[in-house]
Amino acid sequence: MSHGDPNNPYGAPQQGQQPGYGAPQQPGYGAPQQQGYGYPQGQQPGYGYPQAPPVQQQYGMGPAMTSMPGTVSAARALLWVIVGLQVIGVALFAIAAVSVNAAKDDNGLKDNSDFQRLADQSTGVMWAFVVFGVAWMVFAIVLATKFNTGGNGVRITALVFAVVTAIAGIYPFVIVGLVHTVLGILIAVFVGNSTGSAWFNRPRY
Repeated sequence: MSHGDPNNPYGAPQQGQQPGYGAPQQPGYGAPQQQGYGYPQGQQPGYGYPQAPPVQQQYGMGPAMTSMPGTVSAARALLWVIVGLQVIGVALFAIAAVSVNAAKDDNGLKDNSDFQRLADQSTGVMWAFVVFGVAWMVFAIVLATKFNTGGNGVRITALVFAVVTAIAGIYPFVIVGLVHTVLGILIAVFVGNSTGSAWFNRPRY
């Protein structure tokens, strides 16, 4: 049987002859696909895809604070102002208590029972104020020194300290406590706001 002229383009292809023009070539088994290497087209990783965020940085959060914010630093400075005022107040109450106690021994007042009774009460109240003033001063010093390293517990304690200071400035220390009231309110605002919360709750590595 004749297979025709091999130079005839219209002849049937001989057995084993490669397909002519227009015949698509099928890839053999095991040959890699042109695109994707096993990934669907357009989904393979490559340039333009976002990289994973660093492990140290969480989504929606900036870097951890390394320096104390201005408002928190101001609250600490106000605590030191309260320490200075406590020193002055303790000294004044102590001097007043000593003076009243000395007046009890005055010859013209020894026989005055009303004055003696009032002097005893006043001296006791003044010494109580001295003790309270010293304790409050030490409390303020401890809080001020903990602002750099303290956590949320220091923040809550500072809030309680500021609120009590503000209330005590209204009563019973009405005359000498108005400055303490203003300072207490400012400390509570600076420590209790979002900046103060972020500082005292910052991660520590």
